[in-house]
Amino acid sequence: MTAVRGTAVDIPTQDGIADAYLVHPDDTDRHPAVLLYMDAFGLRPHLRGMADRLAAAGYTVLVPNIFYRHGRAPVVELPDFIDPAARPQLFEHIMPIVRELTPERAMSDAGAYLDWLASCPQATDGPVGLTGYCMGAGLALRTAGTYPDRVAAAGGFHGGNLATEAPDSPHTVAGRITAELYFGHADQDRSLPPEQIERLDKSLTEAGVRHHAEVYAGAQHGYTQADTVAYNAEAAERHWEALLGLFGRTL
Repeated sequence: MTAVRGTAVDIPTQDGIADAYLVHPDDTDRHPAVLLYMDAFGLRPHLRGMADRLAAAGYTVLVPNIFYRHGRAPVVELPDFIDPAARPQLFEHIMPIVRELTPERAMSDAGAYLDWLASCPQATDGPVGLTGYCMGAGLALRTAGTYPDRVAAAGGFHGGNLATEAPDSPHTVAGRITAELYFGHADQDRSLPPEQIERLDKSLTEAGVRHHAEVYAGAQHGYTQADTVAYNAEAAERHWEALLGLFGRTL
């Protein structure tokens, strides 16, 4: 495994300072940049570990605390392992924060994250890769459509509400996307029923977007997150193979 170096960084945005985790191979070279969008549980040790694994594969990875308007991470205190008993109380605190992160705010922030990566001395010039988990999958999709000239690839895993009937649903940006996309859907995911999967695929196909989507059998929403009960080791490894393949082709 390639040795990596991680550090805490602060990113100026229009609304304040976003704290973030930056990690890259422990050398003096510049590496392709990846923006990793967190799930609703936030920036925590498990996500830093995922970023470390990406960095060990040869990337400079930024994981912002997208809830920075409510404080530095951890915005909501989490147990070491998130089991079903803990979820109701956690989501009582988390969901109001999620709802306050409007598409407009999220995409303003995305521009700040991309600007920061463009000036990062550990990152190469050129378009970046995106990966997102749960709500982060929708942010990755929306970022790819909002900043098409700055995104080469985007992966979304166990994403929820990607193609609703709402006028501002993430899939409505399909016509502006130039990146290659990959989605690893969970087949046990009430937040992304089959009709949304079909709507998402149709919108991307009609827009001519290079994309591939798979439904992971036996996987629950959150299957990549090893600090939750939803974790599925086989599906998580499948996600890594797909994501690294995507970035290997495009970055």
